[in-house]
Parts: sequence; C-alpha cells; structure tokens
Amino acid sequence: MADAVKLSCATCGQMNRVAVDRLNAGPKCGACGDPLADGRVIELDAGGHDKATRGDELPLLVDYWAPWCGPCRAMAPEFVKAAKVLQGRARLAKLNTEDNPQIAQRARIQGIPALVLYLRGREVARLAGARPASEIVAFVQGNLA
Repeated sequence: MADAVKLSCATCGQMNRVAVDRLNAGPKCGACGDPLADGRVIELDAGGHDKATRGDELPLLVDYWAPWCGPCRAMAPEFVKAAKVLQGRARLAKLNTEDNPQIAQRARIQGIPALVLYLRGREVARLAGARPASEIVAFVQGNLA
C-alpha cells in the first residue's frame, strides 16, 4: 500500500488524502471534520456511493440492503462488528436499495443483503446473504490477500 490513500467523505463528498499510518487514529475530513475511517459503518447516498466506489483507495465493502428485509436487519449488528475489526484496513458502508434503486440496478444487485467489495474503482468480489461478522471479515481479508 502507498504512504497515503484517498478517501471520500460520506458527509460532504470531499476527497481527502490520509497517511496510511494514521488510518487507525480516526482521521477526519479536512472540509467538514466528520470521521473518515473510525471503524463505524458509513451510510451512503447515490452521490456518496459513486464517489467512494470509484475514488477510494482503501477497500470499501458496501452492504446493499432495504429496511423491509428481515435478513438485512438481522445482519446489521454483525456488519457493525466487522467494521470495527477491519478499521484501518477497509471501510464498510451501507446503501439503502429502496431509496436508491438506480444504484442497485447499476450494481446488478439481484437480492439483498448483498455485499460488494470495491478497490480503486472496481468490484473485487461479492457475497450474497446475511453473514456473521467473522465471515464478513474473512471475506474482505481473503479477497485482498
């Protein structure tokens, strides 16, 4: 990995350059001050999704979900646990497919929950169905080795 990576802010959309050795320190956006990589799950809208999946240089795992989906809701706490474990190595985000059907269609999401791993503007791997945190972490680590 390089000395620094580019990360988009989910709040304001600003691209930020973050030193790799600072990723575990909870870096903040230079424009709005919101956290960039603090081990929490990021909520994405259409614009944030496109900017992050195309421009981020840290692996990004997106959970495509909907509020009416029981398995999606059941997996949510596990996704949060995985985000904490992967802090500094990957960012985890959620996109509500009900609010953003055009993004789900463009990403070829055919069932939810669907996990798609992106790296430097391209899809690396995908995984369907609700998973425990340990499987989510293993999925990310296994596809970046």
